[in-house]
Amino acid sequence: MEKLSPLQLVQSNSLTMIIQEEVEKMILRGEISVGGRLNESELAQHFGISRGPIREAFRGLEESGLVRQEKNRGAFVREISVAEADEIYDLREAMEDLIGRKLAQHISEEQLAELKRQVEHMEEVAASKDVALYHPLNLQFHDTLVSFTGNSKLVAVYRKLTKELLLFRLRGLSAGGGMDVSSKEHREIYNTIAARDAAEAGAMLRRHSELSRARMHRAVDGAPN
Repeated sequence: MEKLSPLQLVQSNSLTMIIQEEVEKMILRGEISVGGRLNESELAQHFGISRGPIREAFRGLEESGLVRQEKNRGAFVREISVAEADEIYDLREAMEDLIGRKLAQHISEEQLAELKRQVEHMEEVAASKDVALYHPLNLQFHDTLVSFTGNSKLVAVYRKLTKELLLFRLRGLSAGGGMDVSSKEHREIYNTIAARDAAEAGAMLRRHSELSRARMHRAVDGAPN
């Protein structure tokens, strides 16, 4: 086998990461259905590249928890069960508590201003009842919270679990509860962090995750929200 030059290795790795990110976006947007097969040939044709980087991207997506690979069958978008979603929420609730406490203790004025801007934007969108626009703002808000902790390990684990929960929601189940409720909770989270109340901020974020879990179960059970 011909040995790749350092430049070729960089180019190959960069291409694989680009493809992995693009396929991940396709999955999280629901363009490839949960449980659906990832067609290596079609994706290679779609991106206009060979199948090698596609296979490498599949391996990366498997490591991130979005894809499962079966011998002689191919790669599939993972399906998350209710039991697994519950396990993720167990971890999320503990992490949310930690995030709230750390931010209340160490957040800067500039970071508070950014959180306030995002909360106000979500309130405007909630008032307009634009669900399609509100959902990514909700995800952005929580990602901003964890990123502001400055803990890279926490950020990596949190983002992985968030993506796995998105797979569960893409099964067609609604988290429920309404934008108004969600927006109100986000305003309360911001207020407790701004007040530098570590215990209350941690409890508020944990409670927010607990309510999200409860809404998930009501959606699964078919009960009214």
